[in-house]
Amino acid sequence: MSRRGQFVPWVTAGRVTERQSNPDDVVRATGWVFNNETGSELTLEQFVATGDQEVATYLTVFGLRDPENDEQTFVEIGSGIGRMTCAFTRDFGKVVACDLDAGFLERCLETVGRFGKPDRLQRLHVADGRSLDLRANSADIAFSYITLQHCDADDALDLSSEAVRVVQPGGKVVLNYRSRSRVDTVILPLSKVMRSLFKVPGIGGFLSRQRVFARLGWQANRLQPDEIIGPLAPLLRDVEVWRNPRSRTSGHEATIREFDGINRHHYWIVATVR
Repeated sequence: MSRRGQFVPWVTAGRVTERQSNPDDVVRATGWVFNNETGSELTLEQFVATGDQEVATYLTVFGLRDPENDEQTFVEIGSGIGRMTCAFTRDFGKVVACDLDAGFLERCLETVGRFGKPDRLQRLHVADGRSLDLRANSADIAFSYITLQHCDADDALDLSSEAVRVVQPGGKVVLNYRSRSRVDTVILPLSKVMRSLFKVPGIGGFLSRQRVFARLGWQANRLQPDEIIGPLAPLLRDVEVWRNPRSRTSGHEATIREFDGINRHHYWIVATVR
């Protein structure tokens, strides 16, 4: 498992997180990992507040607000240390926070304990990076934000299938990806080189604290909507691709929606499970 290159930057950042003495230090050391927020005075409370804002926006824009949210099960694929998880636990009856790194999940519990509702939280370690140890049809919504682009392409596709599998008929999958662009002809090869450097003793920890190097190392794949929607089409209905108005990302089997709050290099697939 440790030889899977796309895991290396994430796990290394997790180890750095584990060495911090308190959550505020975690945010200052690796907070930009999750939302680009930096600063020697950045606090966990400020960090979580950015997640609160995004959760409120996406739940509203994607039509996920419902009077029954308080009784629903919400699966978050790629929870990190809980930046958005706190808000999810305030909105949903049960939140399953899933992450590749067990250290992040420990910090996630700590974060939710301070700013969310820990009694609604279940943590799930995605040890193999591609499957969710959850029953089929056990959730109402599966959600992933700025996670699937950091996986090997095959793993990202497997996790997308897993999201559909665990959501019951009539429930929603809400998944975020990064589309291809011209710069990827340079970025993706460099990312492989960077991931190899993370394996060098004494260097990985340093690189994980350097925003440019770590973010480069995490750029593991670029998938177009049809690559994801195609295999899953029989299992989905009302498929939408949400993009920035400046983006040209499209899907042949999807309705195109636009929202200027979406990064122009990203897109979302929002669909109902049959």
